[in-house]
Amino acid sequence: MRQNRPVAVLGGVRIPFCRQNTAYADVGNLGMSVRTLGALVEKFGLHGQQLGEVAMGAVIKHSSDWNLGREAALSSGLSPLTPGITLQRACGTSLDSIITIANKIAVGQIEAGIGGGSDTTSDVPIVYGKSLRRRLLEAARGRSTKDKLAAFKGFHLRELKPEFPGVAEPRTGKSMGEHCEDMAKQWNISRDSQDEWALSSHLKLAAAYERGFFDDLVVSFRGVSRDNNLRADSTLEKLATLKPAFDKTSGRGTLTAANSTPLTDGASACLLASEEWAQAHNHEVLCYLRDAQVAAVDFVHGEGLLMAPTVAVPEMLKRNGLTLQDFDIYEIHEAFAAQVLCTLRAWESEDYCKTRLGLDAPLGRIDPAKINPNGSSLAAGHPFAATGARIVATAAKELKQRGGGRCLISICTAGGMGVVAILER
Repeated sequence: MRQNRPVAVLGGVRIPFCRQNTAYADVGNLGMSVRTLGALVEKFGLHGQQLGEVAMGAVIKHSSDWNLGREAALSSGLSPLTPGITLQRACGTSLDSIITIANKIAVGQIEAGIGGGSDTTSDVPIVYGKSLRRRLLEAARGRSTKDKLAAFKGFHLRELKPEFPGVAEPRTGKSMGEHCEDMAKQWNISRDSQDEWALSSHLKLAAAYERGFFDDLVVSFRGVSRDNNLRADSTLEKLATLKPAFDKTSGRGTLTAANSTPLTDGASACLLASEEWAQAHNHEVLCYLRDAQVAAVDFVHGEGLLMAPTVAVPEMLKRNGLTLQDFDIYEIHEAFAAQVLCTLRAWESEDYCKTRLGLDAPLGRIDPAKINPNGSSLAAGHPFAATGARIVATAAKELKQRGGGRCLISICTAGGMGVVAILER
């Protein structure tokens, strides 16, 4: 393999994120991905061009989606000679797809590629139970009508009950929200601080839309031009009236529909390239992807499900000779307000940094004004596999407008994992 070389982020695009069962209820992953990739092709004049790879992903998908990355690329306007691959790491999926493209560019395997993802919580795969599936397969193997009918001997109507995609962690039986409630209690994160964080996210996203920040990042789709989860007119008083969404019985629940991300549909994608390819095609480099890291925690035996970024970040910082304060902006995915606040508190904790992270001192405090300057998932929504590319595109443009700087990206995922990265301009 060739020696590593810089990986340029040229920009990204997304469709507005929409709440479950609203504008995109009948679209599905392929339709959202095609619209998003098509918009990226249009934005960068890539019609008919052959790229090294398109890496897309989806968490909730039908078996008929097959290779989403390849199928979406074939309908995007790119050359049909462009390969495609489909990846999945829960909420970190599209950041991982971007990292996959970046690694191929870094070692010289390709010159340019697209990383992104989509997710639908509206068009979900609904399947029949195992008993009926076994009967159907047995009937299909039958040689005669008698054999086929024999497969349904003893059939009961209850076997027609469908199975929906699971929302709980298979190894604990708890939903992500229930796990985050446990984290909030462990770290003493108050309801007020969660609501304040959520409201701030909405206000920052609304302000970014008003000043035109997203004019070239968000393309209209299905008559929608802005994320329909955005509530710019909300207040702390309104948020305080909401009841706990996950811990409804103990009287200590603090996570609500407002300080948790809603079920969301959407898609996003980013274009990455070598410096030579960008220059040859007259594209401005917005920033560079300097490094990335993935980590996992043992949530089954007591660690917080969404705390893996607290582990991944110091490992990446050490490798790059950086401190937590050496960044101009921070993009921390807001799965829940409590999750962000737990992460920040852990990095400030001397005990946690020493006993869990093996550090001599706490990583320290981050200036809240530098975190998610254009809002994040609590306001925009969170289509699981689309969030990472949304963040990279947003951060890349923010660094360009600032004229330079460094950004830390941190995304927690289901399964007790975290994906983090460094962008620089």
